[in-house]
Amino acid sequence: MLRAGAQRLRGLPLPRLPLPGLLGRPRSTCSRGEENPPLSAETRWKDRAETVIIGGGCVGVSLAYHLAKAGMKDVVLLEKLELTAGSTWHAAGLTTYFHPGINLKKIHYYSIKLYEKLEEETGQVVGFHQPGSIRIATTPVRVDEFKYQMTRTGWHATEQYIIEPEKIQEMFPLLNTSKVLAGLYNPGDGHIDPYSLTMALAAGARKYGALLKYPAPVTSLKPRSDGTWDVETPQGSMRANRVVNAAGFWAREVGKMIGLEHPLIPVQHQYLVTSTIPEVKALKRELPVLRDLEGSFYLRQERDGLLFGPYESQEKMKVQDSWVTSGVPPGFGKELFESDLDRITEHVEAAMELVPVLKKADIITIVNGPITYSPDILPMVGPHQGVRNYWVAVGFGYGIVHAGGVGKYLSDWILHGEPPFDLIELDPNRYGKWTTTEYTEAKARESYGFNNIVGYPKEERFAGRPTQRVSGLYKILQSKCSMGFHAGWEQPHWFYKPGQDTQYRPSFRRTNWFEPVGSEYKQVMQRVGVIDLSPFGKFNIKGQDSIRLLDHLFANVIPKVGFTNISHMLTPKGRVYAELTVSHQSPGEFLLITGSGSELHDLRWIEEVAVRGGYDVEIKNVTDELGVLGVAGPQARKVLQKLTSEDLSDDVFKFLQTKSLQVSNIPVTAIRISYTGELGWELYHRREDSAALYDVIMNAGQEEGIDNFGTYALNALRLEKAFRAWGSEMNCDTNPLEAGLEYFVKLNKPADFIGKQALKQIKAEGLKRRLVCLTLATDDVDPEGNESIWYDGKVVGNTTSGSYSYSIQRSLAFAYVPVELGKVGQQVEVELLGKNYPAIVIQEPLVLTEPTRNRLKKKELMAAMGSEGNF
Repeated sequence: MLRAGAQRLRGLPLPRLPLPGLLGRPRSTCSRGEENPPLSAETRWKDRAETVIIGGGCVGVSLAYHLAKAGMKDVVLLEKLELTAGSTWHAAGLTTYFHPGINLKKIHYYSIKLYEKLEEETGQVVGFHQPGSIRIATTPVRVDEFKYQMTRTGWHATEQYIIEPEKIQEMFPLLNTSKVLAGLYNPGDGHIDPYSLTMALAAGARKYGALLKYPAPVTSLKPRSDGTWDVETPQGSMRANRVVNAAGFWAREVGKMIGLEHPLIPVQHQYLVTSTIPEVKALKRELPVLRDLEGSFYLRQERDGLLFGPYESQEKMKVQDSWVTSGVPPGFGKELFESDLDRITEHVEAAMELVPVLKKADIITIVNGPITYSPDILPMVGPHQGVRNYWVAVGFGYGIVHAGGVGKYLSDWILHGEPPFDLIELDPNRYGKWTTTEYTEAKARESYGFNNIVGYPKEERFAGRPTQRVSGLYKILQSKCSMGFHAGWEQPHWFYKPGQDTQYRPSFRRTNWFEPVGSEYKQVMQRVGVIDLSPFGKFNIKGQDSIRLLDHLFANVIPKVGFTNISHMLTPKGRVYAELTVSHQSPGEFLLITGSGSELHDLRWIEEVAVRGGYDVEIKNVTDELGVLGVAGPQARKVLQKLTSEDLSDDVFKFLQTKSLQVSNIPVTAIRISYTGELGWELYHRREDSAALYDVIMNAGQEEGIDNFGTYALNALRLEKAFRAWGSEMNCDTNPLEAGLEYFVKLNKPADFIGKQALKQIKAEGLKRRLVCLTLATDDVDPEGNESIWYDGKVVGNTTSGSYSYSIQRSLAFAYVPVELGKVGQQVEVELLGKNYPAIVIQEPLVLTEPTRNRLKKKELMAAMGSEGNF
């Protein structure tokens, strides 16, 4: 019995050696050593390197391979012990095309396609098996999740299908399908031997000229004033133009050498390998990899047995706390932890119910090894803010399937100065000083335990919250609303009234926030609302070269003193790196505002350009110092005018003007702008003044019926006004012309801004797609973004964001479609939860903004007055 075997092996120490030829080669009679003799480290040394990669796991070796293959000279990889030491050697080696993220699918896709041809290229056996994989749904909500994921697959190259229980049974005949409702099937999925994969990548890296040096532990990293690095090892020192930390569970120690605390936590992951199972041995073809999402485990064939890997709940899973507090033990590399099968008993029982042959199987190997988690389970990949030419590729919970794609992605970014596509969800700069060790551990525990939880839209996870990064309104508002998490901040998503359901109820359909958000929408459109916008990223820039720097950074012109505009930073290839509001507060002094998730992402870019160009400027991040309140709606002026002596009339305080003033004796920087598109101001103030400012505004607005609103209502309002959002309608996958941002891009301005020449070429060649606004009639589901657009039976594009429009009571979405399908009145279809809904391209915006409405009224008035004068 499997259970008996588990009891028999419980608590026994495991060998401190690589698994003897088990991983990745069913029915193979060769040992790992026979198939892949170890490649000895080279004895030569270099004093100079273009790129030094620290860490010889599959990710680091993949980067060395890709950089060298792309032609970079002087690529050096330094490994502390030996290649694959750390987490790579004991990984289960699963490879899948599936990922709920959008562009991470591209990483998976590239990895698998690379692994398919790597053996032929390098002559090294990689032990790659591609029997496909099936995710099992045993509840209706899982079926909805599969449908939700299917609509996000149609516009990608990945093959993915929903299959019926009968088909699942045919492909996996050992399965008990009594509770199975459906499966999500990915042909081409499978598993690979991590050791052999790494050795093949190493052979390729050497073939193209990279130097792989081990054992060569890095003992010191010292940045130099010119942006280069001194890298020291016991074998000598080396000068590098850039350093890439790919050190796996040693990454925290490497970061500490230069004063960085990378938010990484080592967790223990266990899996079991059974002896030969007669029913498995009798099969004529290899079983697909099985993932039981409710049971929270994966199961795959291993020779004539099965390999079973569970993800325990956050209460039962084990964090290696001692490594967090005291560091990784010196010399730890190819060791394992003692097994603890008590933690996985419920998963074993679930597996035996689903695959009954496990009940009579014996365990021959138990693996309990360290893997490294970031707080949100996603790796950190890219250049790090605040340190020149220091890159990271760390925090890989699934390093095997990520290794190939991340190596290519980073190689392209390093060589070409910008990433090949947008992966801001992997940006190492999504974390900051607020990311404490306690927070990181709580989130890593949660992420591991939630590994197979249902992935809802608008999902919130609550471990480790709140952080120290709460606004001055948190205590006032927390009992009145459902909070969302934004770069460490708590921000109201929606507010509830007495008698309303206050619970967090995620759903693929309209849920308990739908009606309250409609009320908030009406509040802003008809009266006046207040919103906490403190999570915005905020930077002060000043100095004698500040105007020259911003003119080079931004595609828009620099606003005059006392005014604000919306500006975009582009990449050299003309794609949208960021969108900010730029306020010229006094001559040469600016306040720049960006979204919460873009704070350090944007700051890193600005700092890099400033240093590279030798601009004499002072750049200060004031995000944590300033709170922000938005006041919007037709009564906003009336309310605020009660609290200030400053004239807020339309002629004196114009749209996109900025002024310093007092609101009830509280100093604020007021900008007449609102993402709602309605009359409104954003009030920037000292964070400690937030509560007092909020109180005086709410008290002053009682007669006008003032009330709160949150980000869900804000999203509905901005979509109706056709306001684009960075990260949705525009990012490093899009250029500003196809995104409809021509108004903000001044190709004729004298300054040679970044991306200008590329954008001129894009314009000359003509666009292939464009952003359009769609309305669609649905039932109880609304678009979220990234759904497939269908036309004439084919997928032709994708949505970018969506919402319910409370003004026309239909769904509303932005979408990219081919230029020929972008005309007003064009009919297409939007796929939502397995059903295609008719949609139509409309003239945008659906609702005119308040400044536009005012201009039209004035024109009508002037025209009327002119007509009267003719009589």
